[in-house]
Amino acid sequence: MENNEKKKTNKKFLIILITLVVLGGVYGTFKYMHAQAHEETDDAQVERNMNPIIPRVTGYVTKVYVKDNDLVKKGDTLFVIDDKDYVVRVEDAKAALAAAEGNYEVAKADIGTSSANVSVSEANLQSSKGNIEAAKVRLWRADNDFKRFENLYKNHSITKQQFEQAQATKQEAEAQLKVLQQQQAASNYQKSVSVSRSNVSGKQTEVASANIKRAKAALDAANLNLGYTVVTAQVDGQVSAIDIQPGQLVQPGQSLFYIIGSQETWVVANFKETQLNKMKEGQKVTIKADAFPDTEFEGEITSFSPATGSRFSLLPPDNATGNFVKTVQRLPVKISLTPANDKEKVKLLRPGMNVEVDVHVK
Repeated sequence: MENNEKKKTNKKFLIILITLVVLGGVYGTFKYMHAQAHEETDDAQVERNMNPIIPRVTGYVTKVYVKDNDLVKKGDTLFVIDDKDYVVRVEDAKAALAAAEGNYEVAKADIGTSSANVSVSEANLQSSKGNIEAAKVRLWRADNDFKRFENLYKNHSITKQQFEQAQATKQEAEAQLKVLQQQQAASNYQKSVSVSRSNVSGKQTEVASANIKRAKAALDAANLNLGYTVVTAQVDGQVSAIDIQPGQLVQPGQSLFYIIGSQETWVVANFKETQLNKMKEGQKVTIKADAFPDTEFEGEITSFSPATGSRFSLLPPDNATGNFVKTVQRLPVKISLTPANDKEKVKLLRPGMNVEVDVHVK
């Protein structure tokens, strides 16, 4: 009886052992076959664009329109900065522009006056040239008359009065020619002065025009700064915790809170360098989030990081110093969710959530 019971016990043990061996072999074969066509990692997180809200101007917050975790649309007002100082600057810039435009009109008027003076000086110069030519003719005739009268006077053919009259006529013609030449020199000088003034007026007009452009730029800058006192959402999404209150002073470049964008969701998976041999862009990826274990998301590999994660750390390792210990590195891989996923379920994913990814390499 005892021998029969031992035989039955040995037979049951043998059956259990064979069953376990078969199951282990089947499981091992399945895992081996799966490993040949898949690469997996649980070192992966959900990512979305996190847009920081940063004011462009300094001032005191007058009103906050959003609360923690509010959903916002692009263009929605988030908060407002006191704009009194910026309104004054806009008015000051408008006054400066008006003054610059007035100076430009004055400079243009000076150009017109200077051009008229140049024309008058040119006309006077031409007139002087004509008068000088006529005076030269008169002097030539008076000189010839004087020489003829002088010979006649030596021969006692004319009276001394007639000789002296010819001599006076010659001297008068010479004096008149000299006066006209001096007038011509004065006309030349006046013309050069008028041309110089015209050039100066032209330069003043250029300066006035440049001042107008500068005043317009200052006005545009003032209007921009005035517009920056109203801070709006640049994307659709959900705001993070709001750390500002009315009356708080904010500074340009100060990060106040974030808007988590809702347009795009992706996964960054950190694969070991030994897993990258068969992976390439466009391969299908199955994603499971720890928060939703019963839901599978579909994705595909979009890109590979240009360097391992350790290279982007604050103090990257330097293997050229100290004792070297070989450590398997991980490379970030971007995985985009495909449009085939349920949009409502994708919205439930939050940046930083842990996920498991399975890349179908075959």
